[in-house]
Amino acid sequence: MNGRFRQVDVFGEGSCTGNPVAVVLDAEGLDDATLRRFSLWSNLSECTFVLAPTTPGADYRVRIFSLNTELPFAGHPTLGTARAWLDAGGVPANPSVVVQECGAGLVPVRIEEGRLAFAAPRRLRSGPVDPVTVNALVEILGIGRDQVMDAEWLDNGPGWVGLLLDRARTVLELRPNASSHPGRWDIGVIGAHDPGAEAAFELRAFFTEGEEPLREDPVTGSLNAAAAEWLITTGRARAPYVAAQGTAMGRRGRIHISSEDGRLWVGGRAEVVLSGTVAL
Repeated sequence: MNGRFRQVDVFGEGSCTGNPVAVVLDAEGLDDATLRRFSLWSNLSECTFVLAPTTPGADYRVRIFSLNTELPFAGHPTLGTARAWLDAGGVPANPSVVVQECGAGLVPVRIEEGRLAFAAPRRLRSGPVDPVTVNALVEILGIGRDQVMDAEWLDNGPGWVGLLLDRARTVLELRPNASSHPGRWDIGVIGAHDPGAEAAFELRAFFTEGEEPLREDPVTGSLNAAAAEWLITTGRARAPYVAAQGTAMGRRGRIHISSEDGRLWVGGRAEVVLSGTVAL
């Protein structure tokens, strides 16, 4: 099968400075083994496959894979898939909003000038993190317990556990190692920049896939969505604000958090970098 393909850079402040996602636009009829094989081969943090919608009100349906693992929702793949679908000639029922169907339900994506923004989905798990898990995270990150200001479950699909550290520089200096704590980890780390800085917060996201060592995701929409809800609810942030991610990897991710009609919106640039066909 030959299908339309796009690779989209998401959340980058400039060309190829964000997080890439591979988007297969004609995925009807492909079995799960093929989807997983292509996702693993792409070696990107996520790969998406677009299908006809099955829910009224959706413009398309998407399946999202993080290498070998299917996710109900992920942030930068949501914006990247919407951009790829629009670039390939997709026309939403509402000219200003693309409605995506995924494992987490219907997710609206606003079409803004120069950016796309998704409505932050509800968390599947929230609340404080138990001390045993916090201690393991401290050891993985190689920091002192006194550098952790708070910890919260930030699971809106990928399963993030969030740590708020004492400052942005601590976040940027992390050199995590999970070798002494094998298992599945999805770790989000947040630190505030000094007042007046270009970005209000610095974030980093670390995850494991199977038996592989801990990997870092360049820019993570799902983590920023859940972190924004936590930070705003606890009075540590006010919308609108801009967060930075990917700095430690040489990227320049910028995530724009806003609030409207009682919903949090997570936005950023999404630009098609590669366009063509894929043979599957």
